[in-house]
Amino acid sequence: MEWTLIDDVSVTTDVLVIGGGATGTGVARDLAMRGVDVVLVERDGLSGGTTGRSHGLLHSGARYAEADPEGAAACIAENRVLREIAGACLRDTGGYFVQLAGDDPDYFAAKRDACRGLGIEVDVRSGTAARETVPELSSDVERVMQIPDAVAYPSRLVAATAQSARDHGAAIHTDAPLTDLHSDTETAADGATDEAVTAATVGGRVDDRVEAEHVVNATGAWAGECAALAGIDLAMSPTRGVMVAVENEELDTVLNRCREPADGDIVVPHENQVVLGTTSVAVDDPDEYPQPGRAVERMIDECAAMVPVLDGREPARTYWGVRPLYDPGAAGEGARAISRDFFLLDHEARDDIDGFTSIVGGKLTTHRRMAEAVADHVCARLGVDVACRTADEPLPGHDDPAVLDELVREFDAGSPADRDVTGA
Repeated sequence: MEWTLIDDVSVTTDVLVIGGGATGTGVARDLAMRGVDVVLVERDGLSGGTTGRSHGLLHSGARYAEADPEGAAACIAENRVLREIAGACLRDTGGYFVQLAGDDPDYFAAKRDACRGLGIEVDVRSGTAARETVPELSSDVERVMQIPDAVAYPSRLVAATAQSARDHGAAIHTDAPLTDLHSDTETAADGATDEAVTAATVGGRVDDRVEAEHVVNATGAWAGECAALAGIDLAMSPTRGVMVAVENEELDTVLNRCREPADGDIVVPHENQVVLGTTSVAVDDPDEYPQPGRAVERMIDECAAMVPVLDGREPARTYWGVRPLYDPGAAGEGARAISRDFFLLDHEARDDIDGFTSIVGGKLTTHRRMAEAVADHVCARLGVDVACRTADEPLPGHDDPAVLDELVREFDAGSPADRDVTGA
């Protein structure tokens, strides 16, 4: 898309999407495929925030099955969609939920039954049978549930999604930070006033004003800061998590500890490394927060209970991410009690400010579904009656890892989550 000069306005578009993670690029792709004119801006390279600092697990839904069946159902549905469209953005490893000696057998049974009730494929195996296929498992493993988890490479997934959006006419701009949002107020004959977000000032490579019919805030953990530029109070509840990668070429199955979610209960295999995760600690600022070294040691110690060969391994790389959690009820029950579901915030209904929508929460696995919900909402506002097609069209480069990694470099989408795979 080329810049269009209209009087003193440098850029005009139907929709401005702020944020270049999985959800933001997904929104741009969905809208562009429906024929909507879209501009996306990201302050850094694509996937530079939460998306590129995840553990890269493509959830089967099993992790949430007994506690959040609706969220689990969304995960398994999107898991199946992404397997159809994302190709080499994923790695089909399968997964185990692992019960160690001393872990609650009732919790295992409840998760198993919940998975089966939701149509999530489950195969229960003894510890002995599991070690025949995954010899690295501890002798303390009593039984496992095999479930359809997989690995997602966030950098490839975001870059391919952005390329699809661009192929359908969207303009994608990296190194283009939002610096301000602008609103107009109209007064009706009866004296009532309507306020609407109508434009944004964008710095960096764009360095201009962008006027839009609608603005989408897809900035994840930074959604509160973005909304504040429109005078909106949007209280996020971000939590930090550490991921630790160690060298290991043998393990080839996602492992989850079958217990209540806790620190150090996920092992995600890459090609020559495994990523161990993670913690969940509330933070006030998604850009500045403590990164204690003891958390790294804890990841290795906890995950070594499932895979003893990890004990004493030196980290090959360590990275931290911040989850974009939103807790409208302010439950105060701790970071792990906050829902991992997503929330679409219509600021016209919520704050009497039109032309502005925020999408918060959610998971990498459900990013396409989140984007579809946003696109449905925005299209309804714009009077666009075109159905979503993002679940049906494969992503560009899905069948060629070399093409995907070139897109990662082009969009500056390289991130610590999968750096060992993409080389970017």
